[in-house]
Amino acid sequence: MDFALSEEQQAIFEVAASFGADHIAPHARAWEAEGTIPRELWPRLAELGFGGLYVSEAAGGSGLTRLDAALVFEALSRSCASVAAFLSIHNMCAAMIDRYGSDEIKARVLPGALAMETVLSYCLTEPGSGSDAAALRTRAERTNEGWRLTGTKAFISGGGYSDAYVVMCRTGGEGARGISTLVVEHGAEGLSYGGLEDKMGWRSQPTRQVQMDGCPVPAENLIGEEGAGFRYAMAGLDGGRLNIAACSLGAAQAALEATLSYMGERKAFGQSLDQFQALQFRVADCEIALQAARVFLYQAAWKLDTGAPDAPKHCAMAKKFVTEAGSAVADACLQLHGGYGYLADYGVEKIVRDLRVHQILEGTNEIMRLITARHMLAARG
Repeated sequence: MDFALSEEQQAIFEVAASFGADHIAPHARAWEAEGTIPRELWPRLAELGFGGLYVSEAAGGSGLTRLDAALVFEALSRSCASVAAFLSIHNMCAAMIDRYGSDEIKARVLPGALAMETVLSYCLTEPGSGSDAAALRTRAERTNEGWRLTGTKAFISGGGYSDAYVVMCRTGGEGARGISTLVVEHGAEGLSYGGLEDKMGWRSQPTRQVQMDGCPVPAENLIGEEGAGFRYAMAGLDGGRLNIAACSLGAAQAALEATLSYMGERKAFGQSLDQFQALQFRVADCEIALQAARVFLYQAAWKLDTGAPDAPKHCAMAKKFVTEAGSAVADACLQLHGGYGYLADYGVEKIVRDLRVHQILEGTNEIMRLITARHMLAARG
């Protein structure tokens, strides 16, 4: 058993971390205030191969493993978890198209997506169906040309900003087997967007409802088989859970490093904060939590890469554990900064706000516990 990263994996991490430090971190607060991420950032990330991290090389992607991709998101999140998470969503959509789409739709959509001239958004959640995703109501009716799509998607990162939307919709009866996946392109007739959501964190990501009112969708925009969309969506979420966990890990690590620097400079009662044993215990607990989270995350990514039967269970467990550890560490770092931690200038309060949603999206942490328990009971005998 070898826990060491390969030289290539170390290089992947360093390239992503360096890009983030140079091109994301200096602007993260301004982008948050503006409520958007400049479009010109994405092609620069695409030049590094980050527009299709685990899209196959045959389709023009980077063909990386899920562990490699987790390293990218961990590294980028050291600069801004909001930007890194948005990139994760785009990659999840691109991988779905590569894995399940027809040759025609891959040839039409993927080149732009890999260059990140075409930004993709993932549309599963609805106002009335979050954790109960299979209860979605958005419906696509057959027409002579393809489909007519009607419904509303909620909490969509990139709503009104992205160029195409990967939409899970009902083409059959009730339940998971009646769900298919369609690609809806920006500018389509009947496609509109709600107002910009005013969020606690991830504020640089424009988030809106995506509304479809009799939206015509060509037949060739169906991804894979009719009725298989829910399976595709869930398979995509296994990797998405790893990515969001990696975002928590990277941002929390950055918060801890900033805290260690602050504690070496800040003095109280005649000595720097890092000389108080009680505070040393606090940062030691943070380091232990992050190291445990990192091993858990990398193991889950390895299981997904190797096709282990229990990979979905481990992705769920890692998502739950790492996102909660990341938030706990970020909160502890804010506390160790005292009043300064509450100020935007020090960056820690942004990390606390950004990481809180990681326990909700890609499946709430309550659902992660449910998935874990179901696997345990199924394996009982």
